[in-house]
Amino acid sequence: MDVTDVTPQLDHLEDELTKAENTLAPLLGDLNDISSKLPLLDKAKLYVLVTYALESLLFSALRLNGVDTKNHAIFTELARVRQYMEKIQKLENPPQERDKSVNTEAAARILKADLGDNKDIKAKLSELIAREREKAAAKAAAEAAAAEKKRPAEDSAADSSAAETGSEKPNKRQKHKGNRKKK
Repeated sequence: MDVTDVTPQLDHLEDELTKAENTLAPLLGDLNDISSKLPLLDKAKLYVLVTYALESLLFSALRLNGVDTKNHAIFTELARVRQYMEKIQKLENPPQERDKSVNTEAAARILKADLGDNKDIKAKLSELIAREREKAAAKAAAEAAAAEKKRPAEDSAADSSAAETGSEKPNKRQKHKGNRKKK
């Protein structure tokens, strides 16, 4: 059995490892100092991104050397780190919460339909429905009143600008009356 000399390959490996250490030293050497100054979420992002960068480099090196990376442990590690990245993304951008209001009028109608045989319950539900309708009508009236308060100011501004230009614009009612007479 012939034994070959592996010393040149080991020297080459040592040189490459030294280059990698020198390249990554500024980032990895001060990683604890840098992360100690960061808030918790930023610290987690830093660690995950550094880990992902290193794992990606290893993955690329394995691919370049012809290793089947799909069945290698590095593939599962990359998937794990990606899951952490997704968790951090969810923390940074939480999904919007739904509006947790209950349509009481609809709930009362459903209950009335299901429990309509009992006269006491039917009367109470009818009363609730009437109150909810009154509330809705009052709310609509308040919104309409607020809109009417805004309109006179807008109309007076339009009238004053029309007076400045010297042209009189007929309002909508006058236009409609004129159109009716023509027909």
